Amino acid sequence: MKKAIVPLICYLVIAVILLNLNPITDFLAKHFSNNQILNIEDGNEYTKNYDFLYIKNSKDYIPHSYNDLIDIVYSIINQGWQEFTFYCPNEYSDCVKDIIALTKDELVLTHINNFVHPYNSFNSIKTSVTESGEVTIDIEYLYTAEEITVINEYVQKVIKDLYNQNDDDYENLKRIHDYIIDHTKYDVERNDNGDSKYKSFIAYGPVVDGYATCNGYADLMAIILSKLKYENYKIATTKDEISYESNGHVWNAVKIGDNWLHLDLTWDDPVSSDGRDYLYHKYFLVSTEELREADSGNVKVEEHNFSPVFYQEFKDTSN
Repeated sequence: MKKAIVPLICYLVIAVILLNLNPITDFLAKHFSNNQILNIEDGNEYTKNYDFLYIKNSKDYIPHSYNDLIDIVYSIINQGWQEFTFYCPNEYSDCVKDIIALTKDELVLTHINNFVHPYNSFNSIKTSVTESGEVTIDIEYLYTAEEITVINEYVQKVIKDLYNQNDDDYENLKRIHDYIIDHTKYDVERNDNGDSKYKSFIAYGPVVDGYATCNGYADLMAIILSKLKYENYKIATTKDEISYESNGHVWNAVKIGDNWLHLDLTWDDPVSSDGRDYLYHKYFLVSTEELREADSGNVKVEEHNFSPVFYQEFKDTSN
């Protein structure tokens, strides 16, 4: 009889452990989260290895503030990882609350996305958070491998044909700026109806279809700028920052020497009422003061009302 009692007790103990397995593992994760070993792989070939004033690459992926969380989310996207798990440390008591709020903030995520290479920009991002502070980020990227291959072939040809190492930045980028505009039309249908037969919202549109919205223009230029080793990002003005009806706007920022300048192919390729093709340089490598001056006239343009909170390289001249 005594021999039968011992196995019975063991079975009962095992059953209790199994029934409480999740709470136990959550407890252990919560109390030992600082000692978790993170699986940190190298970023892909499109990872940006330089930092910006608003956002920077994380070093240890252990957050201690909301700003650390922003840097971590950016770094995950910037590395081109499809999934990454990190942990909230015990001393950051609002970590879980903050990461949930951040990953639900579409405005901030939109701006974060503008700092990564277009090939690493996300189409959707999902976050799961446990009570113990385990955070897993899952990312679906915007560009397919097939689209990247086609665009890269175009970019290599453009650079080979138009970029001359003996010329200065202005002349080289002007030739590329003009070439894209000469071979691209603005996709009015997508702008007006929200849909189109062209992939004009990404760089594939101007490369293959010959049509682009501001997103397509900006992505293609960003890809070329990155290939040429220029520090750059995209700037977005959202529709909430514009007093009249607008879908918002996106254009490029590029560092030439020690100066950050604006580069807007969309507004240099205007849609004309007479059906003629126009090519301007009003928005080509301009300072913020010059950008504001170009926007002034009979009707003041608000599509360039960007936030200096995010695009701090222009914060001293954006008011």
